[in-house]
Amino acid sequence: MLHGLAGQALAFVAALALAPLLSGWVAQCRAWLQNRTAPPLWQPWLVLHKRLLRETVVAENASPLFRSVPALVFACMAIVCTIIPTLSTDLPLAVVADAVVLVGLLALARVLLSLAAMDVGTAFGTLGARRDMMVGFLAEPVLLMVLFTAALGARSTSLASIVDVLAHRELAIMPSLAFAGVAFTMVSLAENGRIPVDNPTTHLELTMIHEALTLEYSGQHLALIEWAATLKLFAYSCIGIALFCPWGLAADDTPLALLLAVPALVAKLAIGGMLLAIAETVSAKMRIFRVPEYLGIAFVLAVIGMLIHILLGA
Repeated sequence: MLHGLAGQALAFVAALALAPLLSGWVAQCRAWLQNRTAPPLWQPWLVLHKRLLRETVVAENASPLFRSVPALVFACMAIVCTIIPTLSTDLPLAVVADAVVLVGLLALARVLLSLAAMDVGTAFGTLGARRDMMVGFLAEPVLLMVLFTAALGARSTSLASIVDVLAHRELAIMPSLAFAGVAFTMVSLAENGRIPVDNPTTHLELTMIHEALTLEYSGQHLALIEWAATLKLFAYSCIGIALFCPWGLAADDTPLALLLAVPALVAKLAIGGMLLAIAETVSAKMRIFRVPEYLGIAFVLAVIGMLIHILLGA
């Protein structure tokens, strides 16, 4: 039990430290691919440090919900990163936190941020909240179908049990997981506001989704929201790694095994960040009215993957 708590604490610290670096790595790769001067890897940490030192300015008509949402969203993302098997599958919280809880925490963070964006009453905040809820309404069922497809083989919705079964199966391409992997990639881009659904670097009012939710925040509040956004990207990356590339996790809970699992996680995140940068570079942002079609295709692929597993067991 003590070793499990130590492993979960190490995973939590690793998530807090590596999440901004993952965003910085993706920005670096995008700059290199576009033949631009790349920012330093630790640039997101410098931005967070600058925002944490600045004064927080809040609108006069803001409610207590607006002031508390940054901390609540950050807490939700931190818990999500804690219950995902990133370094080991021996997680004490796995008993009470399964795939449904994971999707519920992501949905809770989305609802809170959307309510805060509408709280002040600005036009762009309300517009961004409506768009974000539309994306979430279509993306969350896809994520559930992907997780349920993986859960059928483990006969459990516990993420730790699912990853433990996948890590010890023979190396082979399963059609059900292949369809689920494509669907998960598509929904990950949508949930994290990446191209082709959204551009995380734009501030064009008519096209932005996630950035519109944070226009009224500043200082420490904005730092927490941006840190939570990096944690969300880290969480989705770790979910993809755990489901489709689970090898490299600690075989036991000894300190040496946990420490050796950290470089494996960093290497897989580096490869995933590079692939994300390549996908964003070769893709163009689609119109907002095409997003439902995009997520509808992802849902169909996820359902096909589940049906293949149920009917063929493959």
